[in-house]
Amino acid sequence: MASCPPKSKFKITSNERLKELKEKFEAKFGESPLFYACGPGRVNLIGEHIDYCGYSVLPMAIEQSILAAVSVNNSGMIQLANTNPQYQDFKVSCSEEIIIDRENPKWYFYFLCGVKGIQEKFGITHLAGMSCVVDGTIPPSSGLSSSSALVCCSGLLTMEANQKSLSKVALAEICAKSERYIGTEGGGMDQSISFLAEEGTAKLIEFQPLRATDVRLPEGAVFVISNCCVEMNKAASSHYNIRVVECRIATKMLALSKGLDPSRMLKLSQVQTELKASLDEMLVLVDEVLHPDPYSREEICKVLGITSEQFCTELLSANTQNVTHFKLYQRAKHVYGEAARVLKFQCVCDAGSAESLQLLGELMNQSHASCRDLYECSCAELDQLVDVCLKSGAIGCRLTGAGWGGCAVSMVPSEKAEGFLKAVREAYYMSDPRRASMEKQSLFVTKPGGGAAVLLEE
Repeated sequence: MASCPPKSKFKITSNERLKELKEKFEAKFGESPLFYACGPGRVNLIGEHIDYCGYSVLPMAIEQSILAAVSVNNSGMIQLANTNPQYQDFKVSCSEEIIIDRENPKWYFYFLCGVKGIQEKFGITHLAGMSCVVDGTIPPSSGLSSSSALVCCSGLLTMEANQKSLSKVALAEICAKSERYIGTEGGGMDQSISFLAEEGTAKLIEFQPLRATDVRLPEGAVFVISNCCVEMNKAASSHYNIRVVECRIATKMLALSKGLDPSRMLKLSQVQTELKASLDEMLVLVDEVLHPDPYSREEICKVLGITSEQFCTELLSANTQNVTHFKLYQRAKHVYGEAARVLKFQCVCDAGSAESLQLLGELMNQSHASCRDLYECSCAELDQLVDVCLKSGAIGCRLTGAGWGGCAVSMVPSEKAEGFLKAVREAYYMSDPRRASMEKQSLFVTKPGGGAAVLLEE
């Protein structure tokens, strides 16, 4: 797991996507690429919004990916282009400080997050000149981690272009940290699975220290991704960061109630660790300490014994300064409950019993209900899509990714997959002209894919 991302050789004639990317690169820059880098998207099977609370998650990489063709030169510039014409070209000097504009999350700022992370890790004062053409097959703002795949692909190719070397774990940690330059306080799941994924297996990703364990998914079922066709850009809204803040405040309230020092506590998992409590015991503690009504700023300050100024500077993020009320009880209940479901999901997969599929389906359904009702990160279209998927034959279905739009993931008996796809197509996509136009890239069966890699033409 700790080794560098792999370098693979390929024949350009054997891969149509790489062949087309090479042609576009040559047309754009008048030379051939030196190498290619790939960062996969991911689907989180269970464990939503708990990585930034310190809890394990259970994703797998998907076959859809970000692919970049790269040449290294002495131009003193990093030149970026995208095969999608709606994404504009960009260039920046190698000797300038890299500035990420949080207020304007354009595609190339995600790319620059990866560049900046590698630059800072190695203290590179003058980056190698690069020309890059980027191609993506991950639907954007869909909950399949297109933005993190771009950051990871960029970090990997910047490391390669500047002749540096890092382990997969180190790269994942750097890319998780550097994606925060765009303003999203993510927890590291997306970057970890991007680098640590292996074909044919999902992964239990644990944090502090970061490690990945194979989870063999049961035979007899496939996973189907369906996009509700509502886009949600995490960096362009405050929904995501509000949840991070609410969990941070809940952490401090729970810590204080048990005589722990709240100033040392930032994540809900830390309270559990300090108390040596089970997840069930933490759920009981939430019921005892936190009330279901939203908390005002004034009440939080009073309980924690902090000033309004400290509240703003120590607890809130840049884009949550105007939030006035916080649902601490609901967020903490979701996190501890979801963390327990992840561990149960892994146990069921490991046991491989006859009722495995039914048990996993129930856990997925419970997860969606918790995301919808306690974490409030679903939306009407996602709930409708999940309902359609269950009625069309899914054993379990849940939103995946940040939510507020994007995708659902369904577990479907293998023999029913074709009928399932047809039923969902008719019930959800064909009834709406806009959805119908997006259906081909919005509904597909997926299997566990491999991790980020550098590709070299033979």
